[in-house]
Amino acid sequence: MERITSFCVDHDYIEEGIYVSRIDGDVTTFDMRTRKPNRGDYMDNLTMHSLEHMFATYIRNSDIGADVIYFGPMGCRTGFYLLVRNAVPETVLAQARAALKKIIEHEGGMFGATRKECGNYKELSLDAAKTEAQRYLRALDGRVNDFTYPRGEKN
Repeated sequence: MERITSFCVDHDYIEEGIYVSRIDGDVTTFDMRTRKPNRGDYMDNLTMHSLEHMFATYIRNSDIGADVIYFGPMGCRTGFYLLVRNAVPETVLAQARAALKKIIEHEGGMFGATRKECGNYKELSLDAAKTEAQRYLRALDGRVNDFTYPRGEKN
């Protein structure tokens, strides 16, 4: 059986950032890594769930919103996947940064925080989403983002 692409990346070298994980036709999968893998610093479910609600809403309402196919957490709790049709990586990064800034500046309630809108609506925190958005935005702003995985990409 063939290994999937994400298992072919040496996770010991991945830093916080944004990477092009794969391209399938006109769909690009972005690895939005908010944490360094295998370092013991994982997002808790509250943080992951909360950022997912806020970021998904803002990115789907951005200039690239019509091309966003999916945004959701990685099972390892070190980041998120963002799938975008006809993606220009620099544009996706700019829109991701803008969405993070909107989360940080958000006034009002959490998006999708009612029983009718969410299957786990009691486990959401706007403060957790804002804290994680600030953390990830600092990481993105603190590095050159060339969208390629660091050394050790292929095993």
